[in-house]
Amino acid sequence: WIHVADARAAAAALACNWYDHPSAGMKVVGITGTNGKTTTAFITHAIMEQVWRRAGLLGTVQVNDGEEVVAATHTTPGSVELQSILARMSANDCRGVAMEISSHALEQKRTDGLEMDVAVFTNLSQDHLDYHGNMAAYFAAKRRIFELLENQTGNKKTTAVINLDDPYGQRLIEEFKDRLYILSYGYGVHADIRIGREHQTVRGSEFDIKYKDRDYLVRTPYIGRFNIYNGVAALAASVAVGIKVRDVIAALAEAPQVPGRLENIGSRDGAAVFVDYAHTPDALVNVCAAIRELKPKRLITVFGCGGDRDKTKRPIMANIATTLSDKVIITSDNPRTENPKTIIAEMEAGVEPQNYKKSLSIEDREQAIKTACQLANPNDIILIAGKGHETYQEINGIRHDFDDMKIVKEI
Repeated sequence: WIHVADARAAAAALACNWYDHPSAGMKVVGITGTNGKTTTAFITHAIMEQVWRRAGLLGTVQVNDGEEVVAATHTTPGSVELQSILARMSANDCRGVAMEISSHALEQKRTDGLEMDVAVFTNLSQDHLDYHGNMAAYFAAKRRIFELLENQTGNKKTTAVINLDDPYGQRLIEEFKDRLYILSYGYGVHADIRIGREHQTVRGSEFDIKYKDRDYLVRTPYIGRFNIYNGVAALAASVAVGIKVRDVIAALAEAPQVPGRLENIGSRDGAAVFVDYAHTPDALVNVCAAIRELKPKRLITVFGCGGDRDKTKRPIMANIATTLSDKVIITSDNPRTENPKTIIAEMEAGVEPQNYKKSLSIEDREQAIKTACQLANPNDIILIAGKGHETYQEINGIRHDFDDMKIVKEI
């Protein structure tokens, strides 16, 4: 045994050495931010796989080591497990890996010693304050990805890909502009990859980008402006690891559906149903706005807030849902060790009096989903938010089988 000042940092160093620094021989894209990590990682992986035939994916939904795909348990695993997975990817001849890096992982030094080629920052908005305490501490955890990129050993040519339109992204660009090579993206005129004209349909998005004084037309199968950001973040990361712009754009058009991310489950009697993981105020605004762009007759939203997590966002999210939707069913999410009725009451406190007639509270999530489907008329869209890809509901510390998508398909 070895007595060390920082056990987490030491464990990370040991793991990197034990597995012979697997990240050194692959193109590694690390993605952080409040929203968009999963979709950006999925798209980046799809591009890598299309061009290089074999690539790794590591994140909230699944782990793909180039040969086998398994469900993920954490967004970013502990340092020993992380290096073990990367070693498998390397052994399976993955040329690159796209991975999500959470604020928890950065603060707990799980990714220390990781040799990244690209670090991506998507955005920052309220989340995980139950852990970080305040937004300043949350931002400090996120910015650590660029400190790691700046100080990592090895001879990789590194790039920081940052969302210029996000206020925290602007702060990062200002702070690191003389310390890292930065590739910014966004709608702003000073973005290195600038997004221009856009057009949305039920089948996806079409938009222009300008990069190095050249114009390109990009098509993706995703809807919503936030997914344009995710697609361009993936494009920037892919270009930064050496994939040609034309190849990236061709791969983007064929990118797969991301499980539980604004996923179209189907329709019945002319009403469509989407399932999304949105569990933060910003994400809920984005997904409601994206569906509004499809011009439904009515937007019916079903959502809840998780227990044992940041309580301050509960009334905020209820206010957002009832403001942006025509009908809202407030229900249970993963109550964990809290009483679902208490969580729902805290959510209801955020509903404006003029919007109360739009809202309905049904604690049983399955019944809430069924009620939404019964209320829907032709040309309505139902949004079921909060759980996305999850196939369980955690109640009193026990995980019960529960899948929003499965329930919708049965109905």
